Amino acid sequence: MARKFSSDQTAEIFARFAANDPDPRSELQYKNPYTLLVAVVLSAQATDKGVNKATAPLFEKADTPQKMLALGEEKLREAIKTIGLFRTKAKNVIALSRALIEQHGGEVPKEREQLEALPGVGRKTANVVLNVVFSEPTIAVDTHIFRVANRTGIAPGKNPREVEDGLEKIVPKQYKLHAHHWLILHGRYICVARKPRCPDCLIAELCRYKDKTKPPGKSPDVERKFLRKALKTSASR
Repeated sequence: MARKFSSDQTAEIFARFAANDPDPRSELQYKNPYTLLVAVVLSAQATDKGVNKATAPLFEKADTPQKMLALGEEKLREAIKTIGLFRTKAKNVIALSRALIEQHGGEVPKEREQLEALPGVGRKTANVVLNVVFSEPTIAVDTHIFRVANRTGIAPGKNPREVEDGLEKIVPKQYKLHAHHWLILHGRYICVARKPRCPDCLIAELCRYKDKTKPPGKSPDVERKFLRKALKTSASR
């Protein structure tokens, strides 16, 4: 088992993220707490870009629970049909909209238990809403954060909840509000799944990942592959 990060090392990691991006924001586009909730529900197993493309015209028509119910499930399905699992998601959005009206006066609740009781809303979705809308220092563990936490060794875990609990323990208080956004963006653009961009990484020398990628031409393996390709191209001429 890899050694744990010290408190100073963890603080250094998040200090670098903070210096690089002091005010990170969600890449999901929304107009109010309700539309953020809907967008996060729709984003499960989908990209933010794909969700934004579908919700831009949708939220012009339906940006409140009342308007969403008036739109109806059939038209909602048509509006989000480019998003994966759109039938189930449409059903959940209609059901959560009805629940918000009947149980919360049409407002998005700020208590975790009430959020998680809504159709289609799990712990990750609740954490995003609590963080973005209500400025709670929650950490929503998606596939990007799960990968980054395990690959770097910051907070390894076998499942999202283990990673979340690990991050809750080690992220310094002053960085916790923005921690999940920094980690999501880092996983989305730098610590990517197939070939992490280690030469561009802010925390490369602190990261515990053994198989770091190197700049082209610096690694003998990369150089040999490049030479073989060049020789093959030359021989075919």
